[in-house]
Parts: sequence; C-alpha cells; structure tokens
Amino acid sequence: MKTTVNEVNSGYIVTLEGELDTASAIEVDQQLQALHKVTGKDILIDCSKLEYIASSGLRILLGLQKNAKANGNKLVLKNLNEEITDIFKATGFIDIFTIE
Repeated sequence: MKTTVNEVNSGYIVTLEGELDTASAIEVDQQLQALHKVTGKDILIDCSKLEYIASSGLRILLGLQKNAKANGNKLVLKNLNEEITDIFKATGFIDIFTIE
C-alpha cells in the first residue's frame, strides 16, 4: 500500500494506491494523522489506484471525515472503482461521504 499526501493551495490531495487492508491500515493511519488537525482546507482523496478497502480502511476514512467536518473542511473521495463503490453502498458509507 502506498499513500501520498500533497499540499496544494486549496488543501490536500491524498493518493491511495494498492490494497487498504488490515495489514496496511496502521501505517496508512499514521501517515494521515496530520490531516486530522487541518483547519480551513479541503481534503481530496484520489482512489483511482485503490484496489481494495477493508473495514479497517473504512474506519480510517470515517475518522478523517468526522474530523474534517468538525474542523470546517470538506473531504471528497474521487475515482472509486466499481468494487469499492459497492462496498461503500453495502456499508451505507455512500451516504456519509461526498463522492465524485
């Protein structure tokens, strides 16, 4: 699993690449911890290279969403593949996140 965080003028772009499973979740969570404290900037998560997401990965995204909302930020997920979209639908997360 590869996680890249880039700061841009309007906020942050996070690129997730590979499988966000239980084994990789701890490392990904650590890499994204700084985003929990961000205020006044949007967070875009590019999932175009994300192949799979487990419940531990969903929990990470949910935590980011919760903190983004509390800090007045917007979190957007982009480019979900069909399998991951189905997971979001099955879990009800499709209604929690802004997905483009």
